[in-house]
Amino acid sequence: MKISTLRFPFVIVFAAILMVSCRTDFERIRTSTDPETVYTAAMKFYDAEEYLKAQTLFELVLNSYRGTARAEELAFKYSYSHYYLNNFILAAHHFNNFSNTFTSSERREEADFMKAYANYQLSPNPRLDQEYTRTAIDQFQLFVNTYPNSARTDECNELIISGRKKLELKEFNQGKLYYELKSYNAAIHSFENLLKDFPESANAEQIRFLICKSAFDWAERSFYEKKGERYALAVKKYQELKKKFPRSEYLAEASKMYNASQQIIKSISG
Repeated sequence: MKISTLRFPFVIVFAAILMVSCRTDFERIRTSTDPETVYTAAMKFYDAEEYLKAQTLFELVLNSYRGTARAEELAFKYSYSHYYLNNFILAAHHFNNFSNTFTSSERREEADFMKAYANYQLSPNPRLDQEYTRTAIDQFQLFVNTYPNSARTDECNELIISGRKKLELKEFNQGKLYYELKSYNAAIHSFENLLKDFPESANAEQIRFLICKSAFDWAERSFYEKKGERYALAVKKYQELKKKFPRSEYLAEASKMYNASQQIIKSISG
């Protein structure tokens, strides 16, 4: 028991000495005035996946090797260090700089892909602003256009589809929110814009029904002098739903709104 008690603080002290020693080694490299020493250590840290240390050292020697044969590899791995540390905004920025600086590099294709992919990683859930999603889609499309024979073309197309689905869901949820807030005119415009942006949407049938329902509910809650034109709009939206989807599962419910609209229009006209 006494031996264990004596050994325990020794282990702590020994561990502390090791930690200080390691920290001292890194600080010694970091404060070195020899670019070669810093460069060599940075590459070792990078290969060991210690990206924060590698990045810190890369930043110290990037200017020292500018214009040399090592500049390209340094800039490329520096960009990746940001990506691996989940600093996607900076990663996209530095991959873009790499492409613009090393225009003849064999790594340029990969840098262009990673620029887009870093923005894709920033793409939030559909409830939030989709600026990064749109940027990623545009950049993936540019990549496909620039490198049509790339092995990454199929992956880019899949990521474009994934991004567009997220944008579609964002717009769909926006339309539903307008409807739930009883902003029926805004809901109609939102859903119609959605169909313009995504004409092949798998949800097109439901969207057209929601347009029809929004138009009817808008008419129901309108002032008397506006009811005629708004019930007429509800009739029109029903007809568009029926024309596009003659066997729609929503037609039974939509027909009830259509018939009610027709009767009210007749009563107003009469």
